[in-house]
Amino acid sequence: MISVLKRNNWLVVKVFVIITVLVPLAISAYEFLVLGNESVVFLENYPSIVGIIIVIYYAIILLAVFIWLVSQLKSILSLKNELKKNELLHLQSQVNPHFFFNMLNNLYGMVDKDVERSKALILKLSDLMRYSIYEGEKNMVSLNDEVSYLKNYIELHKMRYHKEIDVQFKTDMAEENMKIMPLLLIILLENAFKHGVENLRKKAYILIYLKVSKDKLYFDIENNFDENEVSKDAGIGLKNLKRRLALAYPKKHKLNIEKHNSVYKAQLELQI
Repeated sequence: MISVLKRNNWLVVKVFVIITVLVPLAISAYEFLVLGNESVVFLENYPSIVGIIIVIYYAIILLAVFIWLVSQLKSILSLKNELKKNELLHLQSQVNPHFFFNMLNNLYGMVDKDVERSKALILKLSDLMRYSIYEGEKNMVSLNDEVSYLKNYIELHKMRYHKEIDVQFKTDMAEENMKIMPLLLIILLENAFKHGVENLRKKAYILIYLKVSKDKLYFDIENNFDENEVSKDAGIGLKNLKRRLALAYPKKHKLNIEKHNSVYKAQLELQI
């Protein structure tokens, strides 16, 4: 049925195109061949009703073409938006999978040795996975929820390590009702643990500062790392973050990353 309608629509378009081309050609041929005129002034000496009909016809054609162009432009923009949403969802789904796999491996080796600690870790891990799955699918989430997610992530790491780590998380949130894309800040925190704390035997630290004003968010994170254990990873997490920022906050974000004397600093500024 749909294919029949499409064929009929194209038939109507073809008929209109043929008529539109033939009308001026027919008038010109009549003027030259029948009346023997050496030059043609379109619709001169014709009844006014004929001119009015032809003008109305071409006006309708122009209007139809304009409407068609607008509809095509809307379709293209809609397709681009849909592709953008799909890409964002795909990028968000890539956040944290290796962390969860590592945690499950750690739990497997810990269950027989420390049952109570393993239970606590499983509960924390389930909270993080629930947030990643259900909140991670949303376009925007409460900044308070995102901060709670970061704090749970930190607590889970503290529980799994057998070494002392110094993690300080300070917030200055003047605007608590702010919305933010989910699972955005976690990438920088995850990198601090993965490339810093993970490879340091002692004196590992992470300093986090989150400040929120009326329409801006500042997220600064600093950690130390072992220069002898620098990962050769291409930085998939950061590439993911940069792409998501480009899609969700075009020309409304700044990301600055520095490495100096075994200290890694990342500064993210978002215009909400």
